[in-house]
Amino acid sequence: MKKLAIAAAVSLLFGTAALAAPLKIGVAAEPYPPFTSPDASGNWVGWEIDFLGAVCKKAALDCVITPTAWDGIIPALNAGQIDVIMSSMSINEEREKSIDFTNKYYNTPTAVMAAKGSGILPTPEGLAGKIIGVQVSTIQEAYVQAHFPDAELKSYQTSDESYQDLAAGRIDAVVADSIVVGDFLKTEPGACCENVGNVADDPVILGRGVGFGLRKGDPLKETLNKAIADVRADGEYDAITKKYFPFDIYGPAN
Repeated sequence: MKKLAIAAAVSLLFGTAALAAPLKIGVAAEPYPPFTSPDASGNWVGWEIDFLGAVCKKAALDCVITPTAWDGIIPALNAGQIDVIMSSMSINEEREKSIDFTNKYYNTPTAVMAAKGSGILPTPEGLAGKIIGVQVSTIQEAYVQAHFPDAELKSYQTSDESYQDLAAGRIDAVVADSIVVGDFLKTEPGACCENVGNVADDPVILGRGVGFGLRKGDPLKETLNKAIADVRADGEYDAITKKYFPFDIYGPAN
């Protein structure tokens, strides 16, 4: 009887621990300011990190940042290495074939950045014959392949690498999220360049905004959707956003 009692206690202990296991939030290991990046002490900071903290608090979840290579982040989710993707991942049809998404939590346009005075326009004609840099496995990479057939595509493991090559004159333009472009243009290396405009929208490729990525059928989706709505409803979303941007980034209601 004593052995049975001990076994039951151990089972209860481990069962409780399993229920309380931290939720592993996959964030691209590559810095992506102002949304996610490690500071000098190695702590993750940025708009998405603050937003995640608010969402996890609302949902009473113990969330742990788990840096994961961007180009392997969906396989890592489906393999159980992480539980959720939170890495400015746009919700589009191609990704929805393999994972689920929550409702969006922000939506910003895609822009073209080029050297100041280049005369480049964010159109197929304006970029014909140009070398365009993009981060690998992004919606921007897919967009350039589909919409700028007369340009040369150069893909990089990180956004920073593409910015460095643009600043050095090794490529003619970078296609990236407009907020991230704006953040780079505020830096000393960014003094070389300018935002020459947003690309024409393509919801199939560019998606319907950014959401949390989840394994197919994960019931956590409902929990996170409610938490997102609650953070927006109580004003915390706007308070977090104002720390980083002088404008709304949620985008059109949908």
